[in-house]
Amino acid sequence: MSFGKELIQSAEEALAIAEGRAEPAAVFVPETVDVAAIRKRLKLSQAEFARRYGLPAGTIKDWEQKRRQPDRAALVLLKVIDRAPEMVAQALHSRG
Repeated sequence: MSFGKELIQSAEEALAIAEGRAEPAAVFVPETVDVAAIRKRLKLSQAEFARRYGLPAGTIKDWEQKRRQPDRAALVLLKVIDRAPEMVAQALHSRG
């Protein structure tokens, strides 16, 4: 099947799903991390958390207020921070 035909078929399937005439083959559920819970457990303000882990303060706020979701790399970093916060801070702030 050509790329054009595949694209048309995909669009038709998407329309059928949107109209309720078909069920999606699979549903992607993105991973989530409770950024506020991690930050609060560490007893850090949003600004302190951002500074300590090299993240923009506005991004922390957006994640906590669910305006944005962390991408895959950020999810990995947040999971490591959750498990080893001191080690991450040392790695990020060590010289040499």
